[in-house]
Amino acid sequence: MQRDHREQLRMSWQANADAWAAAVREQRIESRRLVTDAAILQAVLALQPSRVLDIGCGEGWLCRGLAEHGITSVGVDASAPLIEKARAACKGGSQYRVCGYAELQGQAEQLGQFEVLVCNFALLEEPLDALMRNLHPLLAPNGCLLIQTLHPWRARHGEPYQDGWRVEDFVGFGEGFQAPMPWFFRTLQSWLSLIAATGWRLEWLQEPLHPESVQPVSLLLLLKPL
Repeated sequence: MQRDHREQLRMSWQANADAWAAAVREQRIESRRLVTDAAILQAVLALQPSRVLDIGCGEGWLCRGLAEHGITSVGVDASAPLIEKARAACKGGSQYRVCGYAELQGQAEQLGQFEVLVCNFALLEEPLDALMRNLHPLLAPNGCLLIQTLHPWRARHGEPYQDGWRVEDFVGFGEGFQAPMPWFFRTLQSWLSLIAATGWRLEWLQEPLHPESVQPVSLLLLLKPL
């Protein structure tokens, strides 16, 4: 069942590449426009890295944002259509590579090492243990991993507060979405257990708030290797 969900997740990003790129670039998603885009960009800039790896980079918006601040970045994503869009909009020397999570370890030597690794709303599948362990060789000395994900309490949408697969139908994101997206919901306890089990230490945790509702929109985690 997990394999089926993971395959559906992968295929959704192939089918929805055009619609997703349009939604991001036209700022149709309120939470991103008001809160989460700025939250992850500011978190990366505060670390003052010279080189960043954006894992699950999508259409490349974060790499472009970092380039405006003179930061070199590499974006990887399993969706070839999204990487094509990222390359077409590339500026500032950012590089993009079609690379799924399972391929990261094999491409570590080619990719090199980075002061900051970023997973911005990119850890949507299960299991994640292998990926979290495979990130260690990509990290430069004294480097860190930034994860931004859906806030567990807000994202439960009235369903039981327990781990499990959910479905995103992209309602409210605009037209053109061709397929729903399965994604794996984790409680805060599950996130912390995953971090501890895969050789990471939580340095700090933030809960970016919506400016009007003053409710948490996302969970932002800074991790360093044990």
